[in-house]
Amino acid sequence: MIPKLRKTSYVIRSLKPLLSSESLKMVYFSTVHSIISYGIIFWGVSTHSKIIFKIQKGKIRKIMNSGNKNSCRDLFRKLNILPLQSQYIFSVLKFVVKNKEFFKTNSDVQRFNTRSHYNLHIPATNLAIFQKAVWYSGINIYNHLPPTLKQLSYDKSKLKADLKGFHFTNTFYTLEEH
Repeated sequence: MIPKLRKTSYVIRSLKPLLSSESLKMVYFSTVHSIISYGIIFWGVSTHSKIIFKIQKGKIRKIMNSGNKNSCRDLFRKLNILPLQSQYIFSVLKFVVKNKEFFKTNSDVQRFNTRSHYNLHIPATNLAIFQKAVWYSGINIYNHLPPTLKQLSYDKSKLKADLKGFHFTNTFYTLEEH
């Protein structure tokens, strides 16, 4: 995947003098974004994701004629492109909402009415490989959503639009920021 992303540098660099930034954004989505988004829920927390994120920031800087030392957060917002971790979070949340009937809520497990009554139940586990898996990380990510977004989890189309808006305004570079 990393070699494929590095090959797209030539495409963007050669088209940069010929196209506007809006057209380059379409080139970005057809080349870089399609490679990054394929199977991201499975590899989004791997050690290679840092390298891929650096490559993604390099592409954004090339499109926007920004220097290497400048922050990319505003550039992501201007272009309406999700950073790698935001894209990972968004994809995992789509997975959780789509398969919500397979998850238990805290109200299914305990009979007390607590603050986290409508959060998804986190299963007890000590295995790091299970904790990094889509199922477990999806529960954690969903439970950290603002309550207004959790209430929309039954209206999937509205939730998807609001989640995208939420991630465009809050460009997350790490899972801890979420």
